[in-house]
Amino acid sequence: MFQKTHVRLTLINSVVFIVLISILGSIIYFFTQHQLYRDVNISLIESVSHFQSHNSNQDIGSVPDQGIGDGTQVPMRRDPRIITLLWDKKHQLIEQNRGSDLFMGNEKLIEPKLENKLTDIEVGHFSYRYYAVPVETNIGKVTIQVIRNTNSEKELLDRLLLIMTIGCGVGILCAVGSGYFLAGRALIPIKNAWLKQQQFVSDASHELRTPLAVIQAKTDLLFRSPSATIKDKSIDISTISNESRRLSKLVTNLLTLARSDSNQIEVKKEVFQLDGLLREISQQFEEIVSYQGKSLVLNASEPVTFLGDIERIHQMIVILLDNAIKFTSEGGRIRLSCSQSHSSIVLQVEDSGIGISEKDIPRIFDRFYQGDKSRTGVEGTGLGLSIAKWIIEKHHGKVKVTSSLRKGTLIEITFPKIQKRENKNIS
Repeated sequence: MFQKTHVRLTLINSVVFIVLISILGSIIYFFTQHQLYRDVNISLIESVSHFQSHNSNQDIGSVPDQGIGDGTQVPMRRDPRIITLLWDKKHQLIEQNRGSDLFMGNEKLIEPKLENKLTDIEVGHFSYRYYAVPVETNIGKVTIQVIRNTNSEKELLDRLLLIMTIGCGVGILCAVGSGYFLAGRALIPIKNAWLKQQQFVSDASHELRTPLAVIQAKTDLLFRSPSATIKDKSIDISTISNESRRLSKLVTNLLTLARSDSNQIEVKKEVFQLDGLLREISQQFEEIVSYQGKSLVLNASEPVTFLGDIERIHQMIVILLDNAIKFTSEGGRIRLSCSQSHSSIVLQVEDSGIGISEKDIPRIFDRFYQGDKSRTGVEGTGLGLSIAKWIIEKHHGKVKVTSSLRKGTLIEITFPKIQKRENKNIS
């Protein structure tokens, strides 16, 4: 699948490069052509205008270039490279400038077929451009043709075209190579996302299958003893209930992550007291912590005003606090605190639990990642911290994890004090 996409992207990138190179080359070529022939065109048109003016005004002071035989004079050329030819109404060559006998025998090639229009012709191995206009003279209506050699201009353009053709060829090869490289670079995040999605689906399927298998097995056992009482099967029923709750929590977390990936979760930021939220959560967990023989300490002495989604921040704190409680042994201590500075708000969750190994710290926020179960002895889905990280990122926060094995873990989250108020719901 990715190979075909790679080829398709390479072709698209190459076509874009080739089109851009072609457009640039065409602009350079036609601009150069225009500049080269600009003086040629001006010289031709000025020569014709000068002849027409001389013929109509009978400017005696002008220096003739050559007589026509009947007294009509051809004015001197302004550009010495321009040759002047006269044609009668039968398209016969009447006269031409001195020194222009190279046209002898080529009358049919140089005969002006278009009037009042710049025209290019080839005579032998030479290139010319001419301009012809009809005029009235003493011998009747004739056509004056001013013609100029354009070999140097054409050779320069041909050389430029050759260079550009070679350059375009090299450019096309570079475009294909660059297109292939850029297509490969563009596919890297797509491949990573695809692999991540595949891994996500695989891990989710595994996590879903485990509680379902337990529920199915325990249900089958209940069906084998239809006459048994609830008291007799209380352990099996309790297992089914626990696995159902675990399955429900897993599905909820999966749905949260899936919707967060597609940016479909409602985010409503409002001002609330973070210290008050911590006290509320602390009161909810006090009984559980006390029952497990652990202690929960709250450090939130000063009022801390926070702009954020109170429900998501509540969810994040519960996830972090629940993790701290799970990985703290009996007699351990959990500390929950918040403070603020001029520019930031800091939230800390610290425990005196088993800690996290240094190699595991960078991965604890990965989806479905769980530490060594033989060491922790705690079952989980590995989704809670992923959701917590997503909530932190939605509030432009940064998280720092400090931990030592058998000494405890400190998770410190720093939020900017000033955040944009936003209400976003794409679902």
